[in-house]
Amino acid sequence: MNRRRGSGAWVLLALVLVAAAAVRLRLLEAPLDRDEGEYAYFGQLLLQGIPPYATAYHAKLPGVYGAYALALALFGRSVAGIHLGLLVVNTATSVLVFLVAARLFNRTVAVSAAAVFAILSLSPRLQGLAAYAEHFLLLPAMAGALVLLRAVESRRLLAFFASGALVGLAFIIKQSGIAFVLFAVLYTLLAPGSAAERDDWRRRSWPALAVVAGALVPFAVVCAGFAAVGLFERFWFWTVVYTSHYASTTPPSVGLLLLTLAARSILSSSFLVVVPAVVGVSALIWDPRVHAARLFVLLLSVCALAGASVGLYFRNQYFLLLTPAAALLAGLGAEALATRVAWAPALRYALCAVLIVVPLGHFAWAERAILFETQPADLARALAPPRNPLPESLEIGRWIRARSVPTDRIAVIGSEPQIYFYAGLRAATGYIYMYPLMENHPYAAAMQRRMIGEIEAARPRFVVLVNVAVSWNVGRMSDPTVFRWWGRYQEGFERVGIADIMDRGTRYVWGPDAEDYTPTSPVWVAVFERKA
Repeated sequence: MNRRRGSGAWVLLALVLVAAAAVRLRLLEAPLDRDEGEYAYFGQLLLQGIPPYATAYHAKLPGVYGAYALALALFGRSVAGIHLGLLVVNTATSVLVFLVAARLFNRTVAVSAAAVFAILSLSPRLQGLAAYAEHFLLLPAMAGALVLLRAVESRRLLAFFASGALVGLAFIIKQSGIAFVLFAVLYTLLAPGSAAERDDWRRRSWPALAVVAGALVPFAVVCAGFAAVGLFERFWFWTVVYTSHYASTTPPSVGLLLLTLAARSILSSSFLVVVPAVVGVSALIWDPRVHAARLFVLLLSVCALAGASVGLYFRNQYFLLLTPAAALLAGLGAEALATRVAWAPALRYALCAVLIVVPLGHFAWAERAILFETQPADLARALAPPRNPLPESLEIGRWIRARSVPTDRIAVIGSEPQIYFYAGLRAATGYIYMYPLMENHPYAAAMQRRMIGEIEAARPRFVVLVNVAVSWNVGRMSDPTVFRWWGRYQEGFERVGIADIMDRGTRYVWGPDAEDYTPTSPVWVAVFERKA
């Protein structure tokens, strides 16, 4: 009977994963957004043997670039290849959520938790359909959590070390992954052990030190690698020095407002999922069967929330870090409530299924336009702010790619790194975003001068000028040097293309006609080619 119940759980899990995969497969060709474009371009460079921060710079740690390079190598150097990689990673993470829940609770909770995670991580309001770094760091984070549970049982230092190494991988994918390192260390220190360990903190500290040592290994390897190729100083500046400024500029009052807006957006379609999750929180108190798992789930929830709160920006995709903990709580809440209400096993399973299927069904219905109806080409426009040039980036990149040779260089004066990936050309500057150049920090002016010098030295054949406010985020304190420079520099180019982004669609004008075309919209992207 237990074997049949176990196989039934795997069948249900497979059905859930197939349903989630079907949504992702339908949208494989959706255009990339800015973050995806950044990761894709860095991954493209890695496959050419060019390390991060050598010819392109940004504040992310390099693990996500390696993940993208692997996806491009395995599934094809295309948009579909990237999103297929996301599908595989998300499916594997769903299985890990199932295994963690089964180890903490039982297979009924495990199936419910995996279903909540797999479906909720599709949420357009969590940017779940885009291949964000949060998706990729959750895979090693949950693998580390599973190994940690086994380590606590076996008390083997090597198992604690392995758990630390896995959560350390989550950290080098993105800085917010440090939340899962913190979780692993705290759980190791506080988890129930033998009577001797409970009375001797020195004995309890050895496993925690093993976790810390394991977590340091991936970061140490990355640092050593960049030192070996002479890029350590640049790597450190972008991922530590600049990032520390970036993460400390949001006042708490603004952060609270951003948190409120993000929560309102995310919960507008998934508020029913909160109901079993809240019951799950209460079950940790009143259900004696799950007291042993209380520390694990609460620590995971608190640390994940801390990871989503870094910098107080509270962007919607940051809350993907909370989805495993939310899934565990929702699965637990549904099963605990069903067990308390229904005594017959069949009725108990049926009630548990209803408590999970109804909230997830409501979520799918609320998001049906995006998940089931919107065409892949229109997805970026449906999810991004109005007149965001994401579909236009694809058309522009294809146009440049068809008229260039691999040795040509390109510069994008704006924050649309996806154009570099689509065009298949090397950037004339490492500054693939204009955002750091417009921010109020001590390095902005020097960054602008360096970008100008890099572009002039590289002599790009094509320059793309993005006249879209969200591609710049110009503030009151922004340095205007780059705008004055462009007024002079563009004299050496002729306009060969323009995307006029209007409310009811985009008008593309190519070739000689673009030179004299006057945009009807204040939002446009122009392509310039160097004069012969």
